[in-house]
Amino acid sequence: MAVCGSMRALARAGVQGPCQRLWAVSQQLRLFGVCRRAGSSSGLAAAGAAPPGRAGLACAASAAATDAAPSSSKQKVEYEAVIGIETHVQLNTATKAFCGCASEFGAEPNSNVCPICLGHPGTLPALNAEMVRKAVLAGLALNARVALESKFDRKQYFYPDLPKGYQISQYDVPLCEGGWVEVVVPDSSTATGGSPRRIGVTRAHLEEDAGKLVHGGAASLSGSDYSLADYNRGGVPLLEIVSEPDMRSGAEAAAYGAELRRIMRFLGVSDGNMAEGSMRCDVNISVRPAGRAAFGTKVEIKNMNSFNAMQRAIEFEVARQVELLEAGREGEIVQETRLWDEGRQCTYSMRRKEGLADYRYFPEPDLPPLVLSQAYVDELQASMPELPAAVRQRYASLGLSQYDAVVLSDEPAVARYFDALLAAGAPAKPAANWVQGDVMAHCKEAKLAWEALLGVMAPAALAEMIQLIEDGTISGKIGKEVLPALLAGEGGAGGGSVRALVEARGLVQISDPAALGAIVDSVLAANPKQLEQYRGGKTKLQGFFVGAVMKESKGRANPAELNRILMERLNAPQ
Repeated sequence: MAVCGSMRALARAGVQGPCQRLWAVSQQLRLFGVCRRAGSSSGLAAAGAAPPGRAGLACAASAAATDAAPSSSKQKVEYEAVIGIETHVQLNTATKAFCGCASEFGAEPNSNVCPICLGHPGTLPALNAEMVRKAVLAGLALNARVALESKFDRKQYFYPDLPKGYQISQYDVPLCEGGWVEVVVPDSSTATGGSPRRIGVTRAHLEEDAGKLVHGGAASLSGSDYSLADYNRGGVPLLEIVSEPDMRSGAEAAAYGAELRRIMRFLGVSDGNMAEGSMRCDVNISVRPAGRAAFGTKVEIKNMNSFNAMQRAIEFEVARQVELLEAGREGEIVQETRLWDEGRQCTYSMRRKEGLADYRYFPEPDLPPLVLSQAYVDELQASMPELPAAVRQRYASLGLSQYDAVVLSDEPAVARYFDALLAAGAPAKPAANWVQGDVMAHCKEAKLAWEALLGVMAPAALAEMIQLIEDGTISGKIGKEVLPALLAGEGGAGGGSVRALVEARGLVQISDPAALGAIVDSVLAANPKQLEQYRGGKTKLQGFFVGAVMKESKGRANPAELNRILMERLNAPQ
């Protein structure tokens, strides 16, 4: 079956993921029926063609595997994916790369433009020093070598979003070269919930962003009635980070992208907001027989706007290429740019890929070489904040799992809040549970930023509540009742305020044996029939009595002490 063929192709390519998910994706793609061209009996549409209505969308669940199924006597070829990523990170400077226009997002179209960023004749660019500072910080965080002398080049191409007809970039002498990023690839089969993986970084270079086209009547140029050009984004500072082709699965690629975003956010050089285009990933994918050194034909998938979509697009594209190879149709895998269709869960061809020669690079004549001093680089190195990997290691040393460490270090503001909890005396694991559970849920539901949370619920107040639970003053259940009051600002700055709040509301846990014994005796006396049944062998009624005591105590009974006293009474000799 074609579905099974798709799943086998993914498995041979080393793509990780539950079988049920792969089966569901394949079934969904079959259901859309986008694999075949109109009037064609072949399975996969040619990779380079996209007939009207996207009838040429390629589908991993095609009939290619059955059309050219290998003989059972022929040895199966194992394939592996080779994946590299080009990540464009917008640097959050106040002004653009080479002019004084604001680089803010969301302004009125074409309101942040000037003759320089529009490329009017006679204008000259002026380098933004803050862009350089943030790019050097990023390069150092990527463990890259920062060049003390680099240069800018003109990258020539013509497209409506590029008013100058060229882009100022860096070609053969980039700002940063070499480097690596350590990522944690999620893996539920391991005790730690993931495994570390080092991904190489080829280079990181500065350039300016292009404008943005808004298509009327369609989400893309194909099928649109008209296109409008907004040049506000044109000239915004970009750092392009090019990885080595070290990734072998969609999960690894998603983990790499997520770690890059964490690093940029912890450095404060970019907000990494993929929905707003502050971070955009172009994924390069090829497939080759396992063990072969030579790469296969590279296909690029552009502008991934989420790491989840990136992982699914890679898994799909790997399966597509493997099936073409297995069907003896490797000639249909061409160097091209493809896009990801989120609705249909498919990639489709956009255009044949330009080679480097097409860009006709030459040195930018209006900008001198970028020269840095070693003292400048050393100063920035000394100013580096704690990065996500170091934060995870610190949290792991406190006994937290790798999963907890990754979640708590995903956002700088979350890490800062958690660190403030620890500084206020909260034990690590209970604090992690509260932050990842109820507090995160509240922030998400209320659309409350973690920076704003600091002004509502002081970390010291939450730390005090956690301590009250740990010392038995209140139960975890009561803590959940107290938390909304703290989130409303009633906990003050801690320092006894939360204890006073608990006492004022009569929520202090009842732990006194005599008081609990009296409540238990009252409940047993009120339920003689159930007591007789329990002592007759229906021991499951223990839960009934626990519930009755908790109801009688209005949820304030200490659970551990309650169970001890209740069992003594229930099992007492008659």
